[in-house]
Amino acid sequence: MICEYMEYVYIKNVKIAKTAALAPMADVADGAFRTVAKKYGAAYTVGEMVSAKGLVYGDKKTAALLKTADFESGFERPRAVQLFGSEPEFMAKAAVIAAGERPDIIDVNAGCPVAKVVKTGAGSALLKPENAKLFGGIINAVVSAVDIPVTVKIRSGWDENSINAVETAKIAEYYGALAVAVHGRTKRQAYSGTADWGVIAAVKKAVNIPVIGNGDVDGAEKCVQMYERTGCDLVMVGRAARGRPWIFRDIARYVETGEPPSALDLTEILAVMREHIELIVRDKGESAGMREARKQAAWYLKGIRNAAGYREKCARLVSLKDFYELAGRILADAGS
Repeated sequence: MICEYMEYVYIKNVKIAKTAALAPMADVADGAFRTVAKKYGAAYTVGEMVSAKGLVYGDKKTAALLKTADFESGFERPRAVQLFGSEPEFMAKAAVIAAGERPDIIDVNAGCPVAKVVKTGAGSALLKPENAKLFGGIINAVVSAVDIPVTVKIRSGWDENSINAVETAKIAEYYGALAVAVHGRTKRQAYSGTADWGVIAAVKKAVNIPVIGNGDVDGAEKCVQMYERTGCDLVMVGRAARGRPWIFRDIARYVETGEPPSALDLTEILAVMREHIELIVRDKGESAGMREARKQAAWYLKGIRNAAGYREKCARLVSLKDFYELAGRILADAGS
């Protein structure tokens, strides 16, 4: 390994390789995506965030988000499910339901910046200084409800005037969270600007539980830089994995050997893309699956020749046959 500390991190009894984990991206990190990410080297995966109230009220679509992706042994391990909500009692009840699906970890979302989540008092709304007591109550309720590790994902703060990740992480630790993931942006930044890795480093110094760093890691070298500059215990990759699940393999190889990643050729990219889209269709059926596949396919095609035109065609995919024809056209065009 190129860094002697790059081995494993433990969240209670959950052993995770210190390479890179898949972040819990809503409407992205479904079972198919997690399966492909795991196959291509993700050390740990966190599923799409799940509404606590939806789960407690028995919504079937919400419950489906808890399902484990099937990979080789039939289990996606280690894995976490992520819950969001603003009421401790609902979060506790949802955690019990989620634990029934046998995840390794339950993660509490206190970082989502999306308006429809924030307006309910959940996600990044929990980072407002005036919500510190509520945040602590939620962590306490979830930890008390289940016997598996509970973690939390936060941001650097609500806005540039309230950078309170250190205080928030300390609250989480006090109430029993066993790790904290820190995205180095504020709620107001959403996904714009640059992530502040200094905030991640400050959290690492302030707490005695594992700290997971998140933000702006788009390749193997950046991953190692985050480990070195922040001292974090694990790196989490989100948007950079869309259309590039092999980023986890590149990171693992670089961390372990120092070998720089080599670019995939078009045939290899299309093969991974096909595998991913077939998994989506397997899980969701052709009609719903192909609607989901449109954006996934477009991400895979980023950077190839004539990408804009192909992405336009992706937006009109309605069947696997359409996809196979498009993939064939892309290969034919590349050879002409």
